[in-house]
Amino acid sequence: MKISSLQSARYEYSPKLPGMLRHGIANIGVQEGEETQSAADQEVIKRLFPNTYGKKEITFVQGENTAEAKKQVVGVILSGGQAPGGHNVICGLYDALKAANTENVLYGFKNGPIGLIEDDYLIFDDAYINQFRNTGGFDIIGSGRTKLETNEQFAIVADVCKKHGITAIVIIGGDDSNTNAAVLAEYFAAHDTGVQVIGCPKTIDGDLKNEDIECSFGFDTATKTYSEIIGNIERDANSAKKYWHFIKVMGRSASHVALECALETQPNICLISEEVSAKKMSLSQIADYIADSVEKRAAKGMNFGVAIIPEGVVEFVPEFSALIQEINELLAGSKADAFNALATWSEKYAFIEKGLTKESMSVFAILPENIQQQLFLERDPHGNVQVSLIESEKLFSALVKDKLDERKKAGTYKGKFSALHHFLGYEGRCAFPSNFDSDYCYSLGYNAFMLIQYGYNGYLSKISNLSNPASEWTAGGMPITKMMNIERRHGEDKPVIKKALVELDGKPFKFFEAHREEWAVETSFVYPGAIQYYGPAEVCDITTKTLALEHE
Repeated sequence: MKISSLQSARYEYSPKLPGMLRHGIANIGVQEGEETQSAADQEVIKRLFPNTYGKKEITFVQGENTAEAKKQVVGVILSGGQAPGGHNVICGLYDALKAANTENVLYGFKNGPIGLIEDDYLIFDDAYINQFRNTGGFDIIGSGRTKLETNEQFAIVADVCKKHGITAIVIIGGDDSNTNAAVLAEYFAAHDTGVQVIGCPKTIDGDLKNEDIECSFGFDTATKTYSEIIGNIERDANSAKKYWHFIKVMGRSASHVALECALETQPNICLISEEVSAKKMSLSQIADYIADSVEKRAAKGMNFGVAIIPEGVVEFVPEFSALIQEINELLAGSKADAFNALATWSEKYAFIEKGLTKESMSVFAILPENIQQQLFLERDPHGNVQVSLIESEKLFSALVKDKLDERKKAGTYKGKFSALHHFLGYEGRCAFPSNFDSDYCYSLGYNAFMLIQYGYNGYLSKISNLSNPASEWTAGGMPITKMMNIERRHGEDKPVIKKALVELDGKPFKFFEAHREEWAVETSFVYPGAIQYYGPAEVCDITTKTLALEHE
């Protein structure tokens, strides 16, 4: 296999561990902390997780390893979407496991949870795993989105573990995957299988966090990758001086990615979904907000700019959410067949006009026709609108153009407006992990083995103090149930890990809020450049602006 010069060089990088994990497995002791409770709905969560709820947080310290010395056979899966650093979690897990006992075995189940169910696996060895050190992607064993959530599935997994003598499973995934990890851990405990479950927090979206989990892995690399591209676009905009660039960034419902990219690059506009929701902003108000920036910059002779649009923003616009709900009702069941039988868009439009309330129709009417059609023609298997497919960057640029046309007629705007559109998503999911993510992920995996060795079940691998150098990081674990609450999913109350949204009273948003008025009018662009892997620590090992501000 031909590899790049960078990949060859990255094989030689030695990830940095937290200080207390650097003195050998035999010299890692454990210190127990306080008992925990769930993020909300404590009585319900406690009832659902009687064997794993309320366990103590733990911290590893330098000292005597008092864990029982025995051969460990461990299984690992990658679950959900890719995030930079996943390979290093497995490398850290493998290295710790082999350092403890060369007879220990690590099974990699292929293509996510389905590999566990179908008993499709490989057994890691040095030659294989060394090909993937410090690289991006999840191709080491593949990933998948099969959910482990039924007792039938759990029983199959228990049988697979018994067949191979596996006594621990490590699930590397996001909020849904680690929710399933908690449920699986409870099942294993209730059925006395002797199998532990440990989770590792993964997602580029940044929404798997709390006071213990300071950030999920992959967020650092993904946002730096997007910020490099945004900075390049900003420089192009400032050079050509004739385009407004509308850039949608991945991130699901939360705006952590958009906010971090804004802090890195200082664009003219960055929408924050959580603020849109808190202020109950309408599409028209958002369009006016962006148009104000365009108009003020045009008055200074600057007919160019950059706007960052978070992926999930339209879901946070109250009137748009109401419209989506009505559309889902309008096309429920056999009514969808009647709609699909109509031959032309004008006939379908009349059907829509008749079925929507006056309020929702007024929202629908201002949408560009291509967006209107997206809402009705692209639906999921349940017949619901696929909000993630809505091209919100094109939606807002079209609405802004309409606002500017009105202002031009009124004589308040005399500039030129030409929009270009971009979507940054997959570009960041499998990048070579930054030094931070290489170190963090390797530490998460190494630490996961320590949780296994000490017999913990239903715990999340936790590395803290991340805004400091790696030598000052702390390692430990927390019960996954600490992050859980009850939410309504598909008509049922379900225990799930609570998504962490952008906190409008948090330091990262407050910093952005204090500067955005200036950025909206001036050209304050910052050009972060590409991720650096070699050179001074202040260039190569820097954390995200979000993490730095949160720990000021």
